[in-house]
Amino acid sequence: MPDYQAPLRDLRFVMDELLDYPAHYADLPCAEDASPDVIAAILEEGGRFAREVLLPINQSGDREGCRLEGGDVKAPKGFREAYRQYVEGGWPSLAAEAQHGGQGLPHSLAMVLSEMICSTNLAWGMYPGLSHGAVEALRHHGTPEQQAAYLTKLVEGVWTGTMCLTEPHCGTDLGLIKTRAEPNHDGSYSVTGTKIFISAGEHDLAENIVHLVLAKLPDAPEGSKGISLFVVPKHLPDAEGNPGDRNGVVCGSLEHKMGIHGNATCVMNFDGATGFLVGAPNKGLACMFTMMNSARIGVGIQGLGLAEASFQNALAYARDRLQMRALSGPKAPDKAADPIIVHPDVRRMLLTQKAFAEGGRMLVLYTAQMVDVVEGAQPGPELERADALLGLLTPIVKAFLTETGFEATNEGIQVFGGHGFIQEWGMEQMLRDARITRLYEGTTGIQALDLLGRKVLMSQGESLKLFTKEIHKFCQAEANNAGLKAFVEPLAKLNAEWGELTMGVGMKAMQDREEVGAASVDYLMYAGYVTLAYLFARAVKTAQEALDGGTSEAAFYDAKIHTARFYFERLLPRTRAHAAMIQAGAGPLMALEAGDFGLGFEI
Repeated sequence: MPDYQAPLRDLRFVMDELLDYPAHYADLPCAEDASPDVIAAILEEGGRFAREVLLPINQSGDREGCRLEGGDVKAPKGFREAYRQYVEGGWPSLAAEAQHGGQGLPHSLAMVLSEMICSTNLAWGMYPGLSHGAVEALRHHGTPEQQAAYLTKLVEGVWTGTMCLTEPHCGTDLGLIKTRAEPNHDGSYSVTGTKIFISAGEHDLAENIVHLVLAKLPDAPEGSKGISLFVVPKHLPDAEGNPGDRNGVVCGSLEHKMGIHGNATCVMNFDGATGFLVGAPNKGLACMFTMMNSARIGVGIQGLGLAEASFQNALAYARDRLQMRALSGPKAPDKAADPIIVHPDVRRMLLTQKAFAEGGRMLVLYTAQMVDVVEGAQPGPELERADALLGLLTPIVKAFLTETGFEATNEGIQVFGGHGFIQEWGMEQMLRDARITRLYEGTTGIQALDLLGRKVLMSQGESLKLFTKEIHKFCQAEANNAGLKAFVEPLAKLNAEWGELTMGVGMKAMQDREEVGAASVDYLMYAGYVTLAYLFARAVKTAQEALDGGTSEAAFYDAKIHTARFYFERLLPRTRAHAAMIQAGAGPLMALEAGDFGLGFEI
């Protein structure tokens, strides 16, 4: 069975040394509660819960899967008990507002816990994880009555939430949805339609499930301008706020999936189910983005968590597995062969995993600071800056970290060789679980269009300028730092090129809108590599200062610098290919007629 140790030392490095979380927390309303002792205790206990409670039921949950019995779904053995412990430990309420029963701690702290959960049992983590989007939507758009009825229960974790968006005939294009909501005399609505791919849509972990459902009113405009949002509980709350009558919503079937078998991915049938309008009529798109932005960062954390888990287990295997001798001579002459960690290609794979895990963690926690500011700061320039950067970084977190997370889990199998392909070692499950992260909550292509089209070009590059200006200031400040020269010089060049590439695509798009779609994925990947380069350069500066100060943990800081050097010399050059493909434009993609794709065989 795979093992896992929460990367507490690296978390402390990123939070306390690199990003100065103690000062960051001091500026938030939760400053008094987010003391160093409280943070340390939460990280320690979160790591213990993930390793001792969630990890042991990860593989068994994957093998057993979920069962549909007469409309009711049974989660795998152990999942319900683990969820009970999760609720009793107060974990669902960590970052929720006190007025709704939460602990009022920073959102960034909940995101750290999320990484640990995703590293040990992604399928289980999706049951409570989906509730966060429901909480955010109701907190921002729900009526006081809706908040009173649902928020406290969701925050406590005794109820869970879902997002019901996708339908059989439409995925991302939600303007095509057919689910209808007919008004009733009492102010409620009768919701009818079918939703697919609904994670945690039906299960036996909580006493009630609160569905947030996109539907159209009878007089709704066509397309996305006619979408409304409704809250549709599995059980209608009674007069005391407890689960009452069963509503007209059932799980019609379970999807048979490549991975995340322990999570119930459901086809949900709404047959005149009683629902209540959330927000204004035909304004469901804004409510939806409140849910989805939260979920997109959550999915990026899934990619990070799986990268970390795969790296830890590949590293342990590479240290123990004996195979061949090092090309430069035996490194373990007392053994029949050398551990495979001595071989350059194995080191390439391990360092790729390590760099993506550590770089991804820095990106998530940097982004998490923006979330904290947006949620807790007073109106003003700081809040505006954080909101703009959060909008820019969210599609990068979601898409780049899931792409690199999938690569890391793939390399993890390769380190194991043939054993990685065997179920017992757990590495192939990580790959299967990681694959969906590149799809749900918007594919990589959709995130890329959001980044380049909406966040950059539609804003005239304002949010991008905020970020590249920050990078530019760092490079200027460290231009004469001899220890950072190998990092600052290439970073400065890439930062300048980022703006040039953006302008180039923008100019082409004025003549041909297809240029945006043609460049978008390569643009996002380029952005991801440069963003991690910036954070790694900052990490080198922090590590070097610790070494210069005579630290007792020299090995840790040396390893951080070596990992950054590997990233800059072996992974960052990928930007050259992405830049070339961005500049190639739409021509090579659009020249072939659709009917000519299949020439050479009959369809």
